[in-house]
Amino acid sequence: MTDRNLSGVPGNAAINEILPASAGIPAADSSAGANDAGSTGANGAEIMEKYEKESRTRNFTSRPLRILVYALCLAFTLYHLAYASGIRLLQMVNIKHHAIHVGLVLVLGFALYPAFRKSSRRKMAWYDWIFAVLCAIMPVYVFVRYPAFISTGFSGDTIDIVMGTLLILLVMECSRRISGPALTILSALFLVYALFGRSCPGIFRHRGYTWHRVVTYLTTDIYGIYGTSVKVSATYIVLFIIFGDVMNKCGMGQFFNDIANALAGHTKGGPAKVAVLASGFLGSINGSAVANVVTTGTFTIPLMKKTGYSKEFAGAVEATASVGGQLLPPIMGAAAFVMAETLGVKYGVIIRAAVLPALIYYLGIILQVQMRAEKDGLKGLPKDRMPKVAAVMKERGHLLIPIVFLLYMLIFSGKTVLFSAFWTIAVTIVVAELRPVSRMSLKDICDAFVSGAKSTVSVAIACACVGIIVGICGLTGFALNVAHAIISIGQHAIPGSAAASLFLTLLFTMITCMILGMGLPSIPSYLITATIAAPALVELGQAEIAAHMFCFYFAMFANLTPPVALASFAAAGLSGGSPMKTGWQSVKLALAGFIVPFMFIYNPQLLLENVTVISGLQVVITSCVGVVLIAAAVEGYLKGKMSVVLRIVSGVGALLLIDGGIRSDLLGILCLGVVLGVQLFKGREVHVVEAPAVPKTQDGSCG
Repeated sequence: MTDRNLSGVPGNAAINEILPASAGIPAADSSAGANDAGSTGANGAEIMEKYEKESRTRNFTSRPLRILVYALCLAFTLYHLAYASGIRLLQMVNIKHHAIHVGLVLVLGFALYPAFRKSSRRKMAWYDWIFAVLCAIMPVYVFVRYPAFISTGFSGDTIDIVMGTLLILLVMECSRRISGPALTILSALFLVYALFGRSCPGIFRHRGYTWHRVVTYLTTDIYGIYGTSVKVSATYIVLFIIFGDVMNKCGMGQFFNDIANALAGHTKGGPAKVAVLASGFLGSINGSAVANVVTTGTFTIPLMKKTGYSKEFAGAVEATASVGGQLLPPIMGAAAFVMAETLGVKYGVIIRAAVLPALIYYLGIILQVQMRAEKDGLKGLPKDRMPKVAAVMKERGHLLIPIVFLLYMLIFSGKTVLFSAFWTIAVTIVVAELRPVSRMSLKDICDAFVSGAKSTVSVAIACACVGIIVGICGLTGFALNVAHAIISIGQHAIPGSAAASLFLTLLFTMITCMILGMGLPSIPSYLITATIAAPALVELGQAEIAAHMFCFYFAMFANLTPPVALASFAAAGLSGGSPMKTGWQSVKLALAGFIVPFMFIYNPQLLLENVTVISGLQVVITSCVGVVLIAAAVEGYLKGKMSVVLRIVSGVGALLLIDGGIRSDLLGILCLGVVLGVQLFKGREVHVVEAPAVPKTQDGSCG
């Protein structure tokens, strides 16, 4: 989910005095209202365009064309809001609603995104107009032909094949323009696989399908382009992107930064902790790691560097915190709703399962930040220059009401996600009117709606393209074949050892997820990995929610891990550090997050499934101990600097705590006790105070 306009600057104008003069960052203006809370600046915009292709949109010089696109974006948002509100006139079968959604985003995609990097970004090329008209015809065609689809059992006539082929090509071309060639190439490979699978070796061989069958399956039924991936885009994702843009417009970004500064800015390593908190808050709503990095990193990274953190560490803190926002309830960048839909469970089940792993992930980052600050003697920002919690809450605390309302609607009201999202957007607009600082005019609301529509385009097109991949997986059985291959490799690597087989299967699944997640938006990345990799874990007897959470975590971590680490590279662009070094530093900072998915596979109680109070406390305590040990091993510091031996002991203790057994937990806690005992003993030796020498008299005797 992309939100290129989320802004938020430190609310206290005095912070401008702390920013380095050479940072090249525009000064924060605390007097700015909610509607002009600042921007990422030219540097931020350049970085966004470099690392997030979705931000490379046209800026039309023609006023009539600007008005046309604005009106189309507004109509797009109003249609989806009206559909979510339950207006009976707009209730229709899924394929019709999905066709309208895909048709509109395709039109906007070809209007907003040029075909090539050197193409004009001031006007539409002649062929873009043709593409846009063809895209607009697609939903009309579905409406007209739907009775025939039903009567023929989706068998497909010649006109269906022609129009279906055209739809596939339009989706792939639009995806190439917006997300780059990776997803388009992958979908093309799957199409080739569907046609020529009979020639594939081993378990990947299937009977092969004609183009007629492939096109019919992908475009005239609800299993391909108009299937699950587009369903979540047309229902959940679009509404929560709009919600994020409305929240941004009324000043939620500024509130998150202010409250983070008030809570942590004055502590040791304060700017880094502010980055972690603010990026976590924002990331849960906006769902775009790169946009999150640029939004908060523009201000937090210079502050981190100013207080003594290295360029690479400062960039890594921002990147890991921004990626983690998509793991953090209640919204998880809309992933919570997508996962609930995919698994067929209630939203509350996903939130309950996600909350403890996400908090452990952030605890790991905070601990490493704290240990690095203590080890290097870093200070926080002046406390008298930080905003006060009470003042921040008084000024903008009312903006928390929509989030509380959303949680109530989703967990306690029994209403659908679609209905809940609609009323949450309405409540946000009303609540924003309570104070002048967040109040929005009608134009502000329309601008937020238009921004939401533009932000939806990149994710929706990616979801449509993912529909090709998911559809081919369903048609050919490719996902099950991959699952069998992953399990087979794990079993044959170390024959006869079930534990080793499970571990190797997890390892291969992790690698598969990270490869598939490279360079893709978070939701499409999850949908691909859940389709291809999750079945392997389910087949080994793991709970579906654990398997999907495992895949989701590592699909997200593809944004941090070189060689394709878009969030880390964007942060390096802001910090001036080495992109690759920033990427590897991000991996070190997120190490707890890399271990957490293994923990909830071996110990499902971490997902708070079938857990008692006692076992829940055990899980929380051992998880926290494990994170402390990981952070100490990585940073080489706990109560003081640690030797290599103590770092190894810490690492071993952390690994022991992955398994939920009593014996391994006690051994892991013992490792922490050993490390603390040695450090405390050494600390006493260092701080032994020698008795002061007795002064001597002139004759040499003691006085």
